[in-house]
Amino acid sequence: MIAKAEGRYLRLTPRKVRQTLALIKFRSVSEAESILLTVNKRANEYLIKILRSAVANAKIKGFNASQLYISGAECNCGPMWKRFKAAAFGRAEPILKRTSHIRIELDLKPGE
Repeated sequence: MIAKAEGRYLRLTPRKVRQTLALIKFRSVSEAESILLTVNKRANEYLIKILRSAVANAKIKGFNASQLYISGAECNCGPMWKRFKAAAFGRAEPILKRTSHIRIELDLKPGE
């Protein structure tokens, strides 16, 4: 692992973020960014920011973005916001608003 970046407590459901992460895992940085710009998902704006942050972290260490690929990308569950809505017969039903912790790791391409 050359560089990493994290986004924590993001107001996205982890299940939907994982769908988009599966598209960019093990791809080069430029290819992953172009995929994120074309796919129509809400998670893209957060993933682009985290990816660009990881690339900036790698540049500080002296690596070029063209040498890097995404070696690891994971999305874990964060804390849930608990809300309630009215139900029949005076009861209340819970609403769980989920949050995500996203982590992207970069490494050198094999053979470089």
